[in-house]
Formats: sequence, structure tokens, C-alpha cells
Amino acid sequence: MKILFDANVPAPFARWLRGHDVVLAAEVGWHRLINGKLLDAAQQGGFDVLITCDQNLTYQQNLADRKVSVVVLSTNRWPAIRPVAARIATLAEFVQRGQVLRIDVADLAIAK
Repeated sequence: MKILFDANVPAPFARWLRGHDVVLAAEVGWHRLINGKLLDAAQQGGFDVLITCDQNLTYQQNLADRKVSVVVLSTNRWPAIRPVAARIATLAEFVQRGQVLRIDVADLAIAK
């Protein structure tokens, strides 16, 4: 699976997505792209999943005809994500094409 990390996603999280091609938006010069432009670039770049912490992205964009899936994390704080990173990675692996998956990191930590 080809995964794009939005500029607001902590880079260390990529370690938990072994076996996948993870690219940071900054690595391809897309760190300044927002919302629709980032989604367009991800789709044209052949990405399967965009992982973001931008809570507004899915409300501001029509995702109905998108091929790229979007995983929205509730926080970009690495200390909060780290303890549940493996669980987030597992959830992200099952996201379907064009689906939006919202992951509340605090809920995962409580359910641990």
C-alpha cells in the first residue's frame, strides 16, 4: 500500500507501517498543499491512503469520487500516538478505497 503522510502527521509513526511505502508530504514537496490540492496530488501520485491530522479536511472536501482513502487522526501529538501506534497502523491497513476513517487516539488509549 502506498501511504502519504500529511505535513501534520508525526514522521516516527511511519515505523509502524512496515511493508508499506510511506512518503512524507515534505519529501515530495507537497507540505504546503492543503485540502483539495493535497488530495488531488495524492490521487494523481498513485497513493492509496492519505493520513492526516487535519480535522477539517473531510468536511471541506467532497470525497465521494476519490480513489484515495483518508485516515484522520484526532491528534498530531507523538506522545499520545506512540502508545497506540500499532493499533492505528492495523486500522489503517483495513481502510477501503475512497473511505474516510476517523481514529480517536484517546479512545484507543482507553480501550487498551
